[in-house]
Amino acid sequence: MTQDEIIEMAIKCGWDNPATNMMPLYEFAKLVVEKEREVVANWIMDKGFATGHGDSVVDLLDQLQWQIEEKEREACANICEEKYYLAVADAIRARGQA
Repeated sequence: MTQDEIIEMAIKCGWDNPATNMMPLYEFAKLVVEKEREVVANWIMDKGFATGHGDSVVDLLDQLQWQIEEKEREACANICEEKYYLAVADAIRARGQA
């Protein structure tokens, strides 16, 4: 996020004198959080992953971690199948369903 974007958000919240009115500060913080979540969500989608119903950056990262682990498990299972280790492939896939 650029300095200009932050200034623009502060102005949008009515930030004139935080010492007399704290509400603009809370609104400003909310906009910053929303903007950061949007940046993370866009990055995740650009990499080909889904964002699920992540309401926060932490939720988005948890969802991303789950998807990466699932892809890694499937890749390992596919290698095992190619080598005819079907029982191992099944065990790897079952681990993701536990």
